[in-house]
Amino acid sequence: MANYAFFQNRECEYFPCHRGVEEQNFNCLFCYCPLYCLGDRCGGSFTYLSNGIKDCSTCTKPHRRENYDKIMEKMTQVMELAKRP
Repeated sequence: MANYAFFQNRECEYFPCHRGVEEQNFNCLFCYCPLYCLGDRCGGSFTYLSNGIKDCSTCTKPHRRENYDKIMEKMTQVMELAKRP
């Protein structure tokens, strides 16, 4: 697991694509945040659009190196949701 704790795809045409995060701290592993499905319990900053879609475009939490362990702690909740029929 530790091999995947931090990843940067510097060849991505959008790198770094997140405002407010210093380039050396930007974590591409969370390009698609694994905590999205937790809704209000994700711990990051977000808004809901009028159609109910969660807009995480202003959230910098999952994209920072120092937040990786906090994100992984919440993965138990994500796995529990995945088990539901």
